[in-house]
Amino acid sequence: MSDTRVPSRVFPRAKQDAEVAKTSISTPQTESPAYSLAFQDMDFLLREDLRPVRFQLELLKTQLILEEAHIGSTFVFYGSARIPEPAKAQALLDLATDDKSRRIAERLVAKSKYYDMARELAQLCSNFPRDEAGKRHFVVCSGGGPSIMEAANRGAADVHAESIGLNIVLPHEQAPNPYVTPSLSTQFHYFALRKMHFLLHARALAAFPGGFGTFDELFELLTLIQTGKIEPMPVLLFGREFWERVVNFEALVEEGVVSERDLGIFRYVESAAEGWAVVQQFYRDRQARNDAAGK
Repeated sequence: MSDTRVPSRVFPRAKQDAEVAKTSISTPQTESPAYSLAFQDMDFLLREDLRPVRFQLELLKTQLILEEAHIGSTFVFYGSARIPEPAKAQALLDLATDDKSRRIAERLVAKSKYYDMARELAQLCSNFPRDEAGKRHFVVCSGGGPSIMEAANRGAADVHAESIGLNIVLPHEQAPNPYVTPSLSTQFHYFALRKMHFLLHARALAAFPGGFGTFDELFELLTLIQTGKIEPMPVLLFGREFWERVVNFEALVEEGVVSERDLGIFRYVESAAEGWAVVQQFYRDRQARNDAAGK
């Protein structure tokens, strides 16, 4: 009995049964949708009743992909999908047909510097070393789309690092930018689960000028930190002039709807180097506190 090998499993794997199911003989019974294996029946999986299952699958798939890629933490990048990279800024101005559209184009062109900042910040954080367990940290994670998101993934690619793209199905075409690592390029149906995955592994976040989507994502994080649902992390707002123009944070304090200390949840920064320095100092201070507390 000393050389007897006990099998690790006795049931066939789902993949094996799925292959066998494809070879079944054709009869009225086997041709009926009722006979399909549940996990191969798309009409069944797309029923309204199966929404909780789809939620679970959408949460689990990306989680497993990141775990299997040995990703310990991420650096999340939020920002507009409309800000051009500097090399393409003039084309935006050339498309302007009247004074109003030209003024808007000029503002977008002025913000093209943030493309370069996002790219540089991604280069800096992508060089962070692996830990003792081989896990990668501050892995660039974006929404996978164009503009600021593209700049983030591009910066990681510049230094030969992998990066994540969490894309979403939209009514108009939303293809992943070419700099996302293909094996880390995922797609979501539910905005809520996509936002959850942005933050599950996040240990730092950079918010560049953006619109409704950027506001939605940023303010969810600010709320989670404010209410203690998530531990504080470095939250960088790039471009103080933009953020103070579009959001009057001080007025929220004056109106009594947020406290003065809530404004300490985030930091304004004006360059990639400054942003990365804030992140490094945050974690040095945190380690010092833990050491002092004997943690």
